[in-house]
Amino acid sequence: MDLSNLKPAKGSVKKNKRLGRGQGSGKGGTSTRGHKGAKSRSGYSKKVGFEGGQMPLQRRVPKYGFKNVNRVEYKAINLEVIQGLAESNNLDKIDLQVLLAAGFISKNAKVKILGKGTLERKLEVHAHAFSKSAIAAIEAKNGTVVKL
Repeated sequence: MDLSNLKPAKGSVKKNKRLGRGQGSGKGGTSTRGHKGAKSRSGYSKKVGFEGGQMPLQRRVPKYGFKNVNRVEYKAINLEVIQGLAESNNLDKIDLQVLLAAGFISKNAKVKILGKGTLERKLEVHAHAFSKSAIAAIEAKNGTVVKL
């Protein structure tokens, strides 16, 4: 066995159809495109969503809803997460740098603290927004809430 007698597996290589090479070939004349119409012409391409002249779906269905350009997306973080973070790193202050270092938020994220879970220690918490229950839980432990 050497490179000079290698050949593809039987049946794996097919001859391509040679269209438009005379009537004797059986693929001459219309070249398998049928008679007349846009699809038989060279350079034909239909528009995206074209349905043969029928009113296309994107025009039959009415417009709906809108995107609010002023929406502010917050990364929600619960008190139980903050409690776990404070215990594991022995912290009194939780701010964006601590959350970023722990991998809970990305660099430009806005943070909202939510009230799920309990707090066992006095903490100073810095964030962009707080839920009412989170503020109540933090202040119940004599902690401070700092809105950025």
